[in-house]
Amino acid sequence: MATRVAADAQLKRSEMSGGNAFQIGLFGANLSSGRTATTVPERWTGDWRDCLEMAVIADEGGIDFLLPVGRWRGYGGQSDFHGVGLETITWATGLLAHTKRVTVFGTVHAPMFHPLVAAKQIVTADQIGGGRFALNIVAGWNQDEFEMFGIAQRPHDERYAFADEWINIMRGVWTSAEPFDYDGKYFQLKNVISKPKPFGGSRPLIMNAGASGAGQAFAMRNCDAFFTAITDSNGNRAAGGYATVSKLALLENVAARVAGIKLEAATKFNRSIEVYTQGQVVCRPTQKEAEDYYQWANVENAEWPAIERMLELNKVSRATTPPDEYEVKRLALAKIGVGGRPYVGDPDRVAEELAMLARAGIRGIAVSLVNYAKEAPYFCAEVLPRLKRMGLRAA
Repeated sequence: MATRVAADAQLKRSEMSGGNAFQIGLFGANLSSGRTATTVPERWTGDWRDCLEMAVIADEGGIDFLLPVGRWRGYGGQSDFHGVGLETITWATGLLAHTKRVTVFGTVHAPMFHPLVAAKQIVTADQIGGGRFALNIVAGWNQDEFEMFGIAQRPHDERYAFADEWINIMRGVWTSAEPFDYDGKYFQLKNVISKPKPFGGSRPLIMNAGASGAGQAFAMRNCDAFFTAITDSNGNRAAGGYATVSKLALLENVAARVAGIKLEAATKFNRSIEVYTQGQVVCRPTQKEAEDYYQWANVENAEWPAIERMLELNKVSRATTPPDEYEVKRLALAKIGVGGRPYVGDPDRVAEELAMLARAGIRGIAVSLVNYAKEAPYFCAEVLPRLKRMGLRAA
């Protein structure tokens, strides 16, 4: 009976309590400006009161999950983009205490958190939320943020070897009823025991967004959900704006990408995994209103110094890149809301483009808004019912 209860609890976690065929989350609301590097006055503050208002709106409006970004310093500019940021496990714990159904992720940089400390924090959040906590694990990050902690980043592939040990210890802490030892390359632990366990005899859903071969393999070995970027037919991020890639080409490419991930997980690791993506949504009553606002917020009022800093961290600068190419990359990063394809339009268009992702096999999307509290009510009232009529959302 206990095994059946745990299995049911785990299934509920994978469904994020809603049972929706296509799941929708809000992404990056724990940070100032969210995922849009803009200077518009209505940009997201990221402070606690606004986050709490956003979470209640999401909980009551039918949003499935809230996914924060782990960030330790901002990118500069007039707004100090991401300069204000709430730590994600404590952020999740607070929101879980004030909501009833939405799943809330914590985003954890494994090298910065000892697995025993993180395991205890996560179980505490999970108990408070009644099994609604989920984990987004990150193996590496911006070098300047690691330097703040005095931590040297390991060579790329070795980061995932470290994360393998980290997550294995986490599982042991969550499941072992008796003390255990762990003797690995990176951790040597003695007589480990921790109580209580995660809620309902199950464990939190685990997500990862590793883009490299090593990162993708890590996700397939260890995670329930894999977070990937939408790319065009040439394998490049769909970064030039919402109309640059034909719908048919995008659908075919996404479907092939999802099928490849699922096949590799099944054949190499004997596991199933769900595929998620991200994007920015600008939804207004008319197409023109949406397009005009998108251009106003993302381009005309872009936070250019922060955008240039993000490019620099990816080894793209004016000194190393031809001027024309640099301007293309600079504009592209502004247009995609710092990662992910934009979905810009009236409710019919936004719903249809999200439905296209579902038809391609994407399990869900984490979307950013310029202002989550102001824009989420309209999105929930207009877009979610349309997806329900398409058979992608439960009642």
